[in-house]
Amino acid sequence: MSPDLDSFLASRKTDYSYADILTGTQEFISSTYQDLLSGEIGADDKRLIKDYIRQYLITKNLRLAGGMTTDDLTDMLYKDMAEFSFITDWLENAADMRLEEININAWNDIEIITAGSRRKAKASFLSPQHAIDVVRRMLQSSDTVIDDARPTALGSLAKNIRITVLKTPVLDDDIGVAASIRIISEVSFTRENLAGNTASNEMLDFLSTVIKYGISVCIAGNTGSGKTSTASWILSTIPYNKRIYTIEEGSREFDLIKYDENGKPINSVIHTLTKTTIDHSEDITQEDLLDFSLRFDPDVICVGEMRSREAFAAQEAARTGHTVITTIHAKSAMGAYMRMTTLAKRAYEFTDETLMKLMIEAFPIIVYQRQLEDGSRKITEIIEGQGFAHGKVEYRTLFKYVVDDNIINGDKTTVIGHFERERPISAALMEELLQNGAPKSVLDNLTGFEDNYTGTRTDYQTRQREAIIKSMAENAQLRTEAVRDDSVSLQDSTISNYNDYSSTYGTKESEDPLPPPEEKLDFMF
Repeated sequence: MSPDLDSFLASRKTDYSYADILTGTQEFISSTYQDLLSGEIGADDKRLIKDYIRQYLITKNLRLAGGMTTDDLTDMLYKDMAEFSFITDWLENAADMRLEEININAWNDIEIITAGSRRKAKASFLSPQHAIDVVRRMLQSSDTVIDDARPTALGSLAKNIRITVLKTPVLDDDIGVAASIRIISEVSFTRENLAGNTASNEMLDFLSTVIKYGISVCIAGNTGSGKTSTASWILSTIPYNKRIYTIEEGSREFDLIKYDENGKPINSVIHTLTKTTIDHSEDITQEDLLDFSLRFDPDVICVGEMRSREAFAAQEAARTGHTVITTIHAKSAMGAYMRMTTLAKRAYEFTDETLMKLMIEAFPIIVYQRQLEDGSRKITEIIEGQGFAHGKVEYRTLFKYVVDDNIINGDKTTVIGHFERERPISAALMEELLQNGAPKSVLDNLTGFEDNYTGTRTDYQTRQREAIIKSMAENAQLRTEAVRDDSVSLQDSTISNYNDYSSTYGTKESEDPLPPPEEKLDFMF
């Protein structure tokens, strides 16, 4: 569009609203060039549709006030008619925006969640129906239909973008649609991104080792806690000569296939997805895919998230010689076992005690992850389940993240904390890892001992205190930097705690005696 033509059109009729122009343009394109909008739109089709829109605007003398050029208006109309409206730009720039989620609460209420922040978007749809039309177009990417008879839907826009939708009549008419669009970034799957942030290096070494040597793991947490990112990183550490079979519901978030410089796959991965049909008679569920997985002789099976009766099938696979990694929604590491039990009951009616014993045997390692107040994601606990007796889970905490303080400065919160190694693994788990091929040197490195794994409790606690004191010193420095703003008045409890801890227990160089008595451990490292 030339500047002269833009100036000419600007002098003509401009008192149309965008909604009016969109309605008229849609009617014109639909009645005249309907074939272009049906099916997949290629690059040539896109250029042709834009040409027809531009010609229509010029012919009808349609223009918005405010200085928008005809070309810009054409682009906006095209996105509303053939793409995802203003959401198109957000998705195209998701990496630069560090975009994690788009929450549509109503047609005129949209939130953007980026790494560590949540804010209301200025943009909105034009009406409830406009929102429904755009979201319907999103669901077409995964051949998913949403209408009054099926007002809920789960689909995907790409292999790393998942969308969950509700519409009227399960919502009020004036809301139109509600949706959650989650974007999974591959950046969060690297060790460099996780180490020191989500977990300690020792935690990551432990998790990659137990999976590599045949111990099944369940990662628990709430929505947005980073469970999938952690699971994806763990899976990325699997040796290329081992076969991985993944199962996901509705949309694919894992992307584990590695290629050489010629584009040839160098590892062995099968990604599978559930499939929902209109009448549900031919649905392919996670339980179905789990059954199929056993026929592919996988070394590692990944169930993206246990949501229902597939929990029973997952524990069966884990208890019959397969390594399984999965995620689950739960409020704590201990609570993950009860959550699995509840889901498994949807398949078979066993007693709680029987199911709890099965789940603990199947998934001896539970990882609990959560998003803290400052938006950071932390593995806050790793436990080893050992049994179930007298109505209680017998377990030991192996690692944890300790929150020392929360510093509030205006609307910003900074969480101060440190990772701790609590207890070593049990003798039974050590023996299983050794039988599964783990070298003794690898297991010794995990526990930090170079000598035999019959160390003393004093040896272990000495190392632990040294690590805590070092972490507290680092946190004291972090607190000092975080509270330099004179408007914040805080008592520096972390610094005083560090001084108290150091003076009481001493460091490696201190000659003060350690309180715990010499005692042989009743478990192995």
